[in-house]
Amino acid sequence: MLQNLLHEDKALKKVAHTPKDQKPRFEWSAIAAGVTGSAPTAIKVKVGGDERDFDMGEIADTIGSALTDLLLARQNDQDIYNDQNRRLVLTILTAVLEEIQQQAGAQAGANGGATFAARDIYQCIERALVRHSAHDIARSLAERRKRAEYDSLADNTLPQPLIVNTKVIRRSGQLVPWNHNKIEIAVRKAFLSLELDSTPAVQVAEAVSGAVAAENKQFMHIEDVQNLVEEELMKQGYFKVARSYIQYRALRGKMREAEEQEAAGQNDIESQDQQSLIVVKTSDGGSFLWDGQDLKRRIDFAMLGLDLCLTRAEIEMELRRSLNSDITLDHLKKTVILNAKTLMQKDADFAKFAARVLLSYIYEEVLGWDIVRDGIDQLREFHRRAFRRNLARGIEIDRYNPRLLQFDLDKLADALDPAADLDFDFLGIQTLYDRYLIVDKKVKPSRRLETPQLFWMRVAMGLCVQEDSPEEKIISLYKLYKGRRFCSSTPTLFNSGTHHSQLSSCYLYKVDDSIESIMIRGIAENAFLSKWAGGLGGSWTSVRGTGGYIKGTNGESQGVIPFLKLHNDQLIAVNQGGKRRGSGCAYLEVWHNDIEDFLQLRVNTGDERRRTHDLNTANWIPDLFMKRVESRQPWTLFRANEVPDLHDLYGSAFEKRYEEYEALAKAGKIFGKETPAIDLWKLMLKALFETGHPWITFKDPCNLRSPQDHTGVIHSSNLCTEITLNTSADETAVCNLGSVLIDNHLDDAGGMDHTKLRETIRTAVRMLDNVIDINFYPTEAARTANMRHRPIGLGVMGLQYALYRKGIPFASKEAVEFNDEFMEAVAYYAYEASSDLAAEKGTYSTYKGSKWDRGLLPQDTLELLEKERGVPVEVPRGGKMDWSALRAKIAKQGMRNSNVLAIAPTATISNIMGSSPCIEPLMSNMLVKSNLSGDFMVLNPYLIRDLKKRGLWTADIQNKLKYMDGEIDAIEEIPVDIKRRYATAFSIDWSWLVDAAARRQKWIDQSQSVNLFFSGKELATLSHMYRGAWRKGLKTTYYLRTVSASNIEKADVQVQKDIRSSVIAGAVGAKREYTAEEKNACSIEARRNGGTCEACE
Repeated sequence: MLQNLLHEDKALKKVAHTPKDQKPRFEWSAIAAGVTGSAPTAIKVKVGGDERDFDMGEIADTIGSALTDLLLARQNDQDIYNDQNRRLVLTILTAVLEEIQQQAGAQAGANGGATFAARDIYQCIERALVRHSAHDIARSLAERRKRAEYDSLADNTLPQPLIVNTKVIRRSGQLVPWNHNKIEIAVRKAFLSLELDSTPAVQVAEAVSGAVAAENKQFMHIEDVQNLVEEELMKQGYFKVARSYIQYRALRGKMREAEEQEAAGQNDIESQDQQSLIVVKTSDGGSFLWDGQDLKRRIDFAMLGLDLCLTRAEIEMELRRSLNSDITLDHLKKTVILNAKTLMQKDADFAKFAARVLLSYIYEEVLGWDIVRDGIDQLREFHRRAFRRNLARGIEIDRYNPRLLQFDLDKLADALDPAADLDFDFLGIQTLYDRYLIVDKKVKPSRRLETPQLFWMRVAMGLCVQEDSPEEKIISLYKLYKGRRFCSSTPTLFNSGTHHSQLSSCYLYKVDDSIESIMIRGIAENAFLSKWAGGLGGSWTSVRGTGGYIKGTNGESQGVIPFLKLHNDQLIAVNQGGKRRGSGCAYLEVWHNDIEDFLQLRVNTGDERRRTHDLNTANWIPDLFMKRVESRQPWTLFRANEVPDLHDLYGSAFEKRYEEYEALAKAGKIFGKETPAIDLWKLMLKALFETGHPWITFKDPCNLRSPQDHTGVIHSSNLCTEITLNTSADETAVCNLGSVLIDNHLDDAGGMDHTKLRETIRTAVRMLDNVIDINFYPTEAARTANMRHRPIGLGVMGLQYALYRKGIPFASKEAVEFNDEFMEAVAYYAYEASSDLAAEKGTYSTYKGSKWDRGLLPQDTLELLEKERGVPVEVPRGGKMDWSALRAKIAKQGMRNSNVLAIAPTATISNIMGSSPCIEPLMSNMLVKSNLSGDFMVLNPYLIRDLKKRGLWTADIQNKLKYMDGEIDAIEEIPVDIKRRYATAFSIDWSWLVDAAARRQKWIDQSQSVNLFFSGKELATLSHMYRGAWRKGLKTTYYLRTVSASNIEKADVQVQKDIRSSVIAGAVGAKREYTAEEKNACSIEARRNGGTCEACE
């Protein structure tokens, strides 16, 4: 009987999934005319978000269609619409109508009406079928409910009783969201197959969903879900149903195994050329015959849930390329990985495929796991076993902090979820493997002690070593990491949980006008900071300019340039933690008389003794200069030693004092060199275009809007222009960074998931605050500043991916509004979290007198800036959230951190997280990324997905996309709406970027790394861009990105000349040649010289 039921279910599934136009159609709805009595008139049915009148014909059609499917499955299709079947449908319809009328009477409102959900109607029909012993038709009805498009009553929007984030791995490898309703239907069918009432299916399904939600795994195999169903049936006492369910599964498993063996035999025939044995040499001098079974398992694992453009057999053929006899085992592994990596240019999903191939080898190296012997089902258990063992080994070789063994390791091991690794792409996992995972170098060959999940857990443990009852907090942070909701900056990832916990990202310093300050603060202390992986940014404005009088020697100063050359060479000599080259940025205020030489520091011509090719530079610009540029007035340059207080002043106080010094200079009492402000501005823009430096940053917005205006002055920003903290002779400002992934905090409809975002930010702020107490400080000035003010810098990344998910072009008003919306939410929850921490742990020591204490939040300070500037700040005020409760909370509790928000560049950590960098549009839809882990081809996964949906991801489109360097404007086959959505950085007008940045800056208490993109060569346009940034209140800007030579290898592009001509015809002219200066301005080398700043990532 069970076997017959299994075969009938299989046939029924096939029939139910057959499109309507391929099945016989009968007018079952006409039977409703035979119902005696009046039809209900005040009853509504709610399907999805719509309500409609109750229709007896619709009910009849639903019953009749279920009966039709059953008879077709039994191959009894000769006389379906006969008298007997019509009478049966009429009988069931009458019973359904009676029950609905009874229920309607019980729930009728004042107007006498009642509303039923589609689910309620289905259950009424099923109960009527069961009462009339038509259990087989009820099973057919349940099967139809899985296919919403085939039934007018089906509802795909049914609410889930629990939020379950787990995705289910189907036997085919496809990943699907958790669907409670499908669980309930499956359980109903189990009851109905025994001709039992299926009502208990509701409670069983809810219990199963609850169990899965409690486990909170990212993935769960369908077999594990069915195991939970079995357990729950027995727990609730339905032993007969459970036994039948178990037997049914076992029988279906045997049938499936037979089908798979048949399919495998066919695959073996198709791939017989690939099955030859290869002699593989091992490191100890031995050899063995490699049969490729592990490769097949790796392919199966890597294909889980992916939509690839090649078949399994084709993929295996590609991975076997260059595998010949007498290959070494290590070379075989590297060749397979390289071949998998090469596939990434064919399809975006191959990025995850290649990542999983690499992951399988990492698991074998770290865990002692074997993909053939143990299989992927054992990965979680092997992680558990390795957790304590590898921690002990790391402590033994002095790599881990011994305090990590003090935690409840069993509880932490239970939280490890290797299934989360399936979300990595190749660039992310390769970067982790090459540079972040701890290596045991005391064994030969050296080996990693961490898989990605062990790595995340180690970082989380390291940040909680001073927490009380830390395990829950560790697991909370670990879940953010593994769920790609938040990522700490690179120094934290490098060093958390190790013996040397230098976790901070950025240091800001100020060099005073003395040889002692120059050599100690500017050179020696910077060497100490750089040694421990810190990115440096500092002010050199106070150092007297060329020709300045030196009282001690009765001589003249050579100016600031020779000392910047010393700093440049120090950055080369002392790299960051032995892992990456040192990075620093020198700031000079634009009234300094060495400013013109400063602008030339990065050019490739002239006296090399006055060039700093490895030091980034930035202009520190007061509002008065910009106003004089706008009004075409003169500008006066001074020697810093003759105007010693000017660097510490801003706003109207600066303007007043500057004009006093101008009067003294005109009177000949101090040195002064007058030049048209517009001419100096042009020199700044020319240098910026040709070399990418110095960057443009604005002094007055940074200071006037600073929460800490009562304790000092901001003299510069940092290496990446997002940190704005006070500096002084005894304080080197420090900031600890981390970023929230905006794209992973949207709901299914594309709206902000505020509950999830708040949860993420509260944990993130707490952990960033923990860094301050755990951190190693290379200098006493750094310790003093960080402990006194406790600043942190929570940022965001994934903006472009979030816009893709919302279906909004970057260049649109909707995108600008979204920037305003999400930044307001991030700011609200971050400031709230810091205030709640203050209630728990106390405020920072200089809180009294701060803007927080004075009741001024960052958005309030726009008015202060506008008042002091005397020029409108062109930013819409206000937001969507009610801030009154938070204002009251801060007034009562204070703040734990002087500064909370800063948006850093996130090139490396966004690669790890598989998201888009920071707040930028993508540079290209198809590009080669380069870092110390190598070159990686990256396709825009969202674009590829949309092209696939429209049947446009063809070999021809692939080649055109590659030839056009990832730009799609000139590809005629691609629709306009897709072109708008996937416009890349250089095809987006600068005004959209500046408008979005201004909306974000409104809410941020520090600043943001804002790259601007410029595809032209007109200086006037460049001027409008940066003056627009100033007028809209931006505090800082970062790199100017200009069009560079293509990074995409075109050697294998098969585009014929006629196609190539048609593509070019749609573009703006032929490809132009670029000068060496233009290429250098945006080259990979320029980025590597500090541009990406992994300290900030």
